Amino acid sequence: MRIMSFNVLCGGAGIKDWPARTPLVVRTIYNADPDTFGVQEAHIGWMRALCACLPDYDYVGIGRNDGKEDGEFSAVFYKKDKFELLDSGSFWLSETPEKPGKGWDAACIRICSWAKLREKETGKTFTHLNTHLDHRGQTAMQKGAQLVAERGKAISGSDPAFFTGDFNVTPDSAPYQAVLAGGFKDCRRMAQETDTDDTFHNYGRPDDPGCVIDYVFCKGNVSVQRFAVIRDRIDGMLPSDHYPVFADVTF
Repeated sequence: MRIMSFNVLCGGAGIKDWPARTPLVVRTIYNADPDTFGVQEAHIGWMRALCACLPDYDYVGIGRNDGKEDGEFSAVFYKKDKFELLDSGSFWLSETPEKPGKGWDAACIRICSWAKLREKETGKTFTHLNTHLDHRGQTAMQKGAQLVAERGKAISGSDPAFFTGDFNVTPDSAPYQAVLAGGFKDCRRMAQETDTDDTFHNYGRPDDPGCVIDYVFCKGNVSVQRFAVIRDRIDGMLPSDHYPVFADVTF
């Protein structure tokens, strides 16, 4: 099973504007062929485009600003013919997770969406959670990571769970450690075949060097065969300012 995370970049300018990049993003996802994938920075325009261009997938998720269509989604897509959706939901990374709003010292409203799925062929069940941590608020990053890890454990119970997202922090950070302390493991470090490349490149801007900030975490009895950073260009262009990442897993 392939679990993927992809920050698609909400905007851009010129040939990097999101409508111009839509075919690149779609082809990247199509070529990777994930069973489930989480997206970050996907506004309603992105969501409609992805749904139209990737008909094999359905999704769960809501806009972070109003719980409907306003604001970025942290949606989870899944192959609808392969999986049955058992349960799903969203919560905000804040002191009041059940309603829209900024948390702690966050610069933006942040949300986590999740899907509990059953593989139709085997009956195996698992949960995929997906989020985008704040990029400025240190407390919001830390508390947000803790909140998702805690809720992920509660939602998934004894089943395996996968936690994807753009964390805006590197592996030496406190929020990253909070996810590990919450019972999740980094698939990059678990994989039999792994990748050491950065996940954020920002189109090579020298004032914003690349780094590892996108992750696939897992919990439970999960084996990771491969972790990869997708660096492929489509028609000579990179599809986003982040490279997508994926983990090939069994459980």
